[in-house]
Amino acid sequence: MVSRVLAGSLGRALRTSGRSVRPTRLFATATSNSPFTEVSTLSNGLTVATESHPHAQTATVGVWIDAGSRAETDATNGTAHFLEHMAFKGTNRRSQHALELEVENLGAHLNAYTSREQTVYYAKSFRKDVPQAVDIISDILQNSKLENSAIERERDVILREQQEVDKQMEEVVFDHLHSVAFAGQPLGRTILGPKQNILSIKRDDLANYIKTNYTADRMVLVGTGGVDHQELVKLAEKQFSTLPVSPNPIPLGRLAHPKTKFVGAEVRVRDDDLPTAHIAIAVEGVGWSSPDYFPMLVMQSIFGNWDRSLGASPLLSSRLSNIISTNNLANSYMSFSTSYSDTGLWGIYLVSENLMNLDDLTHFTLREWTRMSVGPTSVEVERAKSQLKASLLLSLDGTTAIAEDVGRQLVTSGRRMTPKQIEQAVDAVTVADIQRVAQKYLWDQDIAIAAVGPLEGLLDYNRIRADMSSLVY
Repeated sequence: MVSRVLAGSLGRALRTSGRSVRPTRLFATATSNSPFTEVSTLSNGLTVATESHPHAQTATVGVWIDAGSRAETDATNGTAHFLEHMAFKGTNRRSQHALELEVENLGAHLNAYTSREQTVYYAKSFRKDVPQAVDIISDILQNSKLENSAIERERDVILREQQEVDKQMEEVVFDHLHSVAFAGQPLGRTILGPKQNILSIKRDDLANYIKTNYTADRMVLVGTGGVDHQELVKLAEKQFSTLPVSPNPIPLGRLAHPKTKFVGAEVRVRDDDLPTAHIAIAVEGVGWSSPDYFPMLVMQSIFGNWDRSLGASPLLSSRLSNIISTNNLANSYMSFSTSYSDTGLWGIYLVSENLMNLDDLTHFTLREWTRMSVGPTSVEVERAKSQLKASLLLSLDGTTAIAEDVGRQLVTSGRRMTPKQIEQAVDAVTVADIQRVAQKYLWDQDIAIAAVGPLEGLLDYNRIRADMSSLVY
């Protein structure tokens, strides 16, 4: 995920047609004694969602768009991210300088990021400035000038950003992992795009991406904190009434892309000058709406994350962390469960300077994966559930984090689970559920491997793949 922040800033405004767009649907999800998410859908398909906190003096408002790098082609890969950069370079109503000055005068922040499936523009401001914040965001989305001179200047900025990303080994490995897991498919491409595309993207490419993907039915306007739902609906009617609609609208949360096929393959980039080996191993995971989403998250939490630089690292509860720590097999590891609309990646990212024992590192890791198919202990499942709930619920700290949760859930699933519903879903996961998903997604399944660094000690793909079915704990 790539993000940009216009610090101390907030954004722009948009044309209004004078034509009122009436809400056609309204519903809310609520829990007792807690804020609730109120959702309306305008007649042009735009979704408006709020979680109001009456006493909050600040608010986050933003637009979550169901389009990212996955909506590109090989020739236009990098366009969504390039467009995100251009959004801050001036509109038909505001020059770049005027935009920056307006945001700073408000004491606000304007932020944007691009992922493989989403593009997001949001602002954090004082409660009283919400109308101006919405005006700014709508202006950015609909009236960016996309001047050729600004496009040429931004190429160098993006190339420098690419150089910085290339220095972050975790980013490099995960891009490689996507490239082999989803080879030849949109999810396999990087978000920034290849250098040749960055150098060749033209104004028409950016304009066509907006025309194709920035449609009302693929957007959610979110407000959290010091916002009023009906007031935000009225602002949406005023500012977003001229948004185009897709020729064949698809409800939020429904698959808008061709089904992606997971590919069992590997990529190795040997570099003996690096001090550590970086290895990611993954199986096909689950999409956001899968009934196995929470069991897979709990199983990931069983393995957790580990770093030997932490003073208490040998005492962590994960059995895998104890094996790796006791035998000095790695410097750190991070388990992950990454979801997309129709698929995902579930696996582990390992970093080790013990280069002669990389085979042992992968062997014991996959042995622990296999143990899940036989059956984890009830103690480790309950511990993982508690840790997962804490992680998920503590992440909802502040209006921006809540807005991110509301926007992401509505775009990916068409509905928002409340924190209480999430807690209940995690609590419902049983030992039998973990065993079932392990047998379904881990046991004797194809794997994708991406590795960078001194890799001479890493077994070949077929030997590692064989461990997925031959190990008995």
